[in-house]
Amino acid sequence: LQTCVPDAHTVMDALRGNEMHFAVLPLVHPRARREFANKTVRDEPFTRSDLTLSSHAWSTNVVGALSPWLNLDSPCARVRTDSEKALKQEVMWAQHISCPAVLTPIPAKKCPNFARALYSNLTGYTNTQFMVRIPLVWTDDPEASSDPWETWNDVRSVCEHHACLSVALELTSDLPDQDTVEQWGAEQVKMIIVPTSIFLTNASGFPVLSKRHQAILNVFFARNVDLVLSGRPRHQSDMLVYTQYLQHLYQNRPQLSDSEAFEQPYWDYLQIPLQPLADNLESQTYEVFERDPVKYVNYQEAVRLCLLDLMAQPGRKEERFVIMVVGAGRGPLVRASLQAAEQAGANVFCYALDKNPNAVVTLRNMRLTEGWVGKVEVVHSDMRAFHPDVLADILVSELLGSFGDNELSPECLDGAQSFLKPGTGVSIPQSYTSAMAPISSAKLHQEVKSYNDVKHFETTYVVKMHAHRVLSRPQDCWTFDHPNHETPIDNARYSVHRFPITRSSCLTGFAGYFDAKLYGDVHISIHPETFSTGMFSWFPLLIPIRTPIYLPAGCEVEAHIWRRVEDKKVWYEWVVTSPSVGPLNNLNGRSFSIGL
Repeated sequence: LQTCVPDAHTVMDALRGNEMHFAVLPLVHPRARREFANKTVRDEPFTRSDLTLSSHAWSTNVVGALSPWLNLDSPCARVRTDSEKALKQEVMWAQHISCPAVLTPIPAKKCPNFARALYSNLTGYTNTQFMVRIPLVWTDDPEASSDPWETWNDVRSVCEHHACLSVALELTSDLPDQDTVEQWGAEQVKMIIVPTSIFLTNASGFPVLSKRHQAILNVFFARNVDLVLSGRPRHQSDMLVYTQYLQHLYQNRPQLSDSEAFEQPYWDYLQIPLQPLADNLESQTYEVFERDPVKYVNYQEAVRLCLLDLMAQPGRKEERFVIMVVGAGRGPLVRASLQAAEQAGANVFCYALDKNPNAVVTLRNMRLTEGWVGKVEVVHSDMRAFHPDVLADILVSELLGSFGDNELSPECLDGAQSFLKPGTGVSIPQSYTSAMAPISSAKLHQEVKSYNDVKHFETTYVVKMHAHRVLSRPQDCWTFDHPNHETPIDNARYSVHRFPITRSSCLTGFAGYFDAKLYGDVHISIHPETFSTGMFSWFPLLIPIRTPIYLPAGCEVEAHIWRRVEDKKVWYEWVVTSPSVGPLNNLNGRSFSIGL
């Protein structure tokens, strides 16, 4: 980050010598204050020529820094006016030279005019990214009660969360608490500025960062931000020792676990939930689910314990038990059930039922190749239309969605429970509970907003949430039990939630989870507090809201959510009613529903 105006060619040469990729160069000399009220016409240029560098260099190796003297919230009207005109002039120049991004100076703590002027330029120059320089701690007053995040939130709120607006977060010698760092992890941070003044000197005389500074960088290494060094070299004559040290930190960052490595391509990627009743899953989708190292182990243990309990009933030890696997797919639950029977010493016969004709081909081949003849019967049928000749002792299914019931497990199992022996028949899972929590994620909000319509804000998504922050503990919404003994059966639900907020935040939506009781004490869960470690078959459900809501510390978020059911579809509706009342989302399933 250059705060002086060196020769541009020298800077480009220094980039290569210091193993850097781009430079932050002032668009105009920092001391070149312009007074636009002066009507005198000057012939001299206000900045260097665009011919100084090639267009390729301007567009790939330079981020333009706006003048540090700009003071758009000055009490002096003339200073404000000159600053605003200079801002527009510099942004126009950045656009002219194809500079991909501009870096603003640090704004005042309260900066409504800065935000307004920025928004005016954002809407006029849509190809340029605007990065607002924000310190982790106010360096002029480290004890200040105001949080730099509040300033950033004011700016992006005025700018209506514009997609081209992001943060250049500057590390400071004094550091905030870990909760503040995690809050910044949920924001659109595109650049981390690392001043040379915060480096320590190790025993060999080389620059190093404190452990806490290193931990902060590790948070943002996982978010692919750009690192920028600022200030003069304090350890040697050039910046190479600093870049090499930062490269060392990056290369030695904490490695991803196997499950994290599997999930990484899906981080913050929106996926529409599966509709298995309406669509037939592809082989590749089955294959992904079958790679889960936890789910089928837990299912196998649940079936084993259930068989042991059935065999313990008077006169049933030598009985041949019937297991019906509904939604058998490519057979992992059939295999788990047979292995469970072998472990329990039980005599069983399995029905493998699926409506997908392609999956049935695989099942029939497995029956021959895996020695299932005489043990397994493959049935091609929708479970709601199947009429077996015998009743089942155990009904096994994996119809759960990210929110538990959002892939119509209740409706499917309500139809299939007629297969069970009255009184003694067991469903695996026996029950599942949906839960939700308020979240903040600028990244996910922008992903939904990019569709530029209301429909996508009224749609739920399966997302491996990465750049996000959970604002309050999850709360349970509702539970479904199987077999369902209600008369008549009604799978509509409604719940009200009041989430306490401990620090100022920005609500962008809710995360949905489930915890399923397979049998006895055997569970599978994506609920953060009971998560089945290593399981990756399900990611949380994103429930977005159209307009982010500022949440002051100590407030309460009140949210209402409905599960609505009609003959042909199921859908969710949701609304936030506190601290401010928002619009009802997805009324009558107008934007998204799951077909029965």
